[in-house]
Amino acid sequence: MRIFDKKVKMPKDAIWLVPGLRVKRWFLLIVLSSVLAAIGVTFVFKLEPLYYIVDKAKDLFHMVPPEPVGVLLILIGAVLFIAAWKKTNFSMLLNDFDNMRTEQSIGEVLYRKMKLDHGPKIVAIGGGTGLSTLLRGIKKITNNITAIVTVGDDGGSSGRLREQMGVLPPGDIRNCIAGLADDDNIVTKLFQYRFKTGEGLEGHSFGNLFITAMTAVCGDMVTAIRESSKVLLIRGRVLPATCDDMKLYAKMEDDSIVKGESNIPEAHKKIMQLCCEPEDCKPAPDVIEAIKDADLIIMGPGSLYTSVISNFLVKDITRAVWKSKAKKIYVCNAMTQPGETDNYSVSDHVKTIFEHVRLDDIDDSNKNFFDAVLVNNSMPRNLAEKYEQAGSLPVDIDWGELKKLGVEVVERSLLEDNKEGLVRHNCVGVARAIYAWYKRSMKKSDEKKHTENTAIQSGK
Repeated sequence: MRIFDKKVKMPKDAIWLVPGLRVKRWFLLIVLSSVLAAIGVTFVFKLEPLYYIVDKAKDLFHMVPPEPVGVLLILIGAVLFIAAWKKTNFSMLLNDFDNMRTEQSIGEVLYRKMKLDHGPKIVAIGGGTGLSTLLRGIKKITNNITAIVTVGDDGGSSGRLREQMGVLPPGDIRNCIAGLADDDNIVTKLFQYRFKTGEGLEGHSFGNLFITAMTAVCGDMVTAIRESSKVLLIRGRVLPATCDDMKLYAKMEDDSIVKGESNIPEAHKKIMQLCCEPEDCKPAPDVIEAIKDADLIIMGPGSLYTSVISNFLVKDITRAVWKSKAKKIYVCNAMTQPGETDNYSVSDHVKTIFEHVRLDDIDDSNKNFFDAVLVNNSMPRNLAEKYEQAGSLPVDIDWGELKKLGVEVVERSLLEDNKEGLVRHNCVGVARAIYAWYKRSMKKSDEKKHTENTAIQSGK
């Protein structure tokens, strides 16, 4: 089965024979238990008619060959049992697939779930709409996803709830939960619904209010996120980068300091360094463990400073990524962001990250923070004029500088086609490009290990 196929390419009934569905073993157990129970009932209630049937069956064995009759009865029983099973709403299927609005058979859904359950362990680090867009594609590759989300937002609905209720900003977390859920789920649409009117409600999204209420009920944001995720039956999990009250500020080129995530791009000054208060923010529970266990770590896309680098202001997260043996890739933005990355090239994005992730106890002289950078190499021909008017330009791929940095460059067409000339990442296209690079990198690593082992054995 190809990861991104809409349908599993095999006969619907044959799919039940595929190993790993974890269903056939339960079929067998149910059959055996049913037989044992039936025998027990005959003894308890002394059901003479059953004894009679067994005696007649013994006489029948002397009249006809028992093997063909036995096989026929087994086949008939199996067909009837499977038909009855498929028509029964077992809790196992209800819990996993009740919200799946799909024409796929139960067998196809089980097979797809089995493939996704065996997918790579992926950690995606970022924030804003960029991370939630990425997750919509990544969930088609694996169910083993951990999204680590920045909590520096202080604007809009999130900022109001943060100030008034004393909670972590829920907006980016809400978007990531929705990104990992089924897009056509009515509960997901409700989660993303934003109130247009109403005193005190206007501007708030239902999901933000729900997560805030859950935090009050559960006592902490991490538990609230976990319980909120159960409502949407998301694939994977969403974790805040930290549970501390992180507040961002930036040191500008003119030595001024701008405080507040929402104020930083509005200053329209060149950012020299992003910082946070408190300086020693601690990672949220399970964040470091997820990074240690990851097979692949993805950073971005999203606002370079306020969505990506803000996560690495939590030093333990930066340290864990440095030490991780996972494959690591950075997804660069397709357009510059006014107030944050004016006139930035791809290498400028990469250098800025490298400058912010240096640690005194980590020797980074022989390696980079990530292995590759994924860049977009095509733009809409009718690029909307509003980008130029706002000072937002396509990010230039400066190959010479990137080569000096020693980072592999993966270029693909990553944008969705649209008549309006808008720049929007194609979530499936981005996920495909990342997964293809990951598979190639794993293959190269395996070949390198094989060559090294062969050389060692030859030396002996």
